[in-house]
Amino acid sequence: MALAEVLKQYSSIGNLKGDCEYGNGHINDTYLLEYDNNREVILQRINRSIFKEPEKLMENIYLVTSFLKDKIIKRGGDYTRETLNLIDTNDGNYFYKDSDGDIWRAYDFIKDTVCYEKVESANEFYESGFAFGNFQNMLSDFPVEKLSEVIKDFHNTQKRYETFINGVCEDPLGRACDVQKEIEFFKEREEYTRIFNKAIENKEISLRVTHNDTKLNNILFDKHTKKALCVIDLDTIMPGVADFDFGDAIRFGANKGLEDERDLSKVGLDIELFKAFSEGFLKACGNSLNKREIELLPMAAVVMTYECGIRFLGDYIAGDKYFKISRENHNLDRARTQMKLISDMESNMDKMKKVVEKYI
Repeated sequence: MALAEVLKQYSSIGNLKGDCEYGNGHINDTYLLEYDNNREVILQRINRSIFKEPEKLMENIYLVTSFLKDKIIKRGGDYTRETLNLIDTNDGNYFYKDSDGDIWRAYDFIKDTVCYEKVESANEFYESGFAFGNFQNMLSDFPVEKLSEVIKDFHNTQKRYETFINGVCEDPLGRACDVQKEIEFFKEREEYTRIFNKAIENKEISLRVTHNDTKLNNILFDKHTKKALCVIDLDTIMPGVADFDFGDAIRFGANKGLEDERDLSKVGLDIELFKAFSEGFLKACGNSLNKREIELLPMAAVVMTYECGIRFLGDYIAGDKYFKISRENHNLDRARTQMKLISDMESNMDKMKKVVEKYI
């Protein structure tokens, strides 16, 4: 019933030929709509259980995509392929609120593109770095104070650590006693939680527009040229630290093993992939980052891995309430993978610093 109600709000697009569920996302409900004028549209219902203020989320996306569109036009690019474009409802609004209170949005589908789930080559990772660096560069003069914080303290590592310690103390299922080694690993590295907050307080770095989910599968690649084309999944756009976008991409993409790999001998930092992403990212960023932001990029990879590690371990201790699991001890396996990756990054820190220092 809700879908039929929403489709009426977008009837000005054309005559609908068909609709089907689309993609493999786990958060929002997504549909692909086909119209008789050869237009294809992505329609999504925003998950209100995760995004508590979807109207603010949509305002963020509207402001950023409008800004990107103007930038792309001014530099002679193709805004229909290089950024997401919201489609107005029949009433001229950039989202629709249905009778159940759910928020829906529609984007033009970008044809002849592909999306990759994992890094297959250094060149592919270079392209993804270039895409996220270009995204950062184009938004470097966006008035960040206009954006809302859609998930409070999303990358506030100090707050994440406090939540982790509280969870260890509460220990509702009695699991903490069996993972003392893992808990101590993170406690010993508590200093990581304060590095970026201190840098902000000391005005060494400032808040910028950040994507906050810089996985490879959030980039569309041109099907023919294999060049990175468009950054997608803008739900977590908000004020943040640019280094964290870099760091999370490295955490996920430059790991030799899977995020939940049980054989820890397969886990570690691929320094060649780190180099490829860094070069793409920093070339595209141009002069938009200051010296301190560039210096801190390797540490951001460690901090983002640390943050994910305490979230995985904390969720295991709490009873696997947040991250979906498909086997026993799944979140514990994920936490141990992050621990191994942190240790390997620490061993490779000098190499990582040498990669980025030529851009300072």
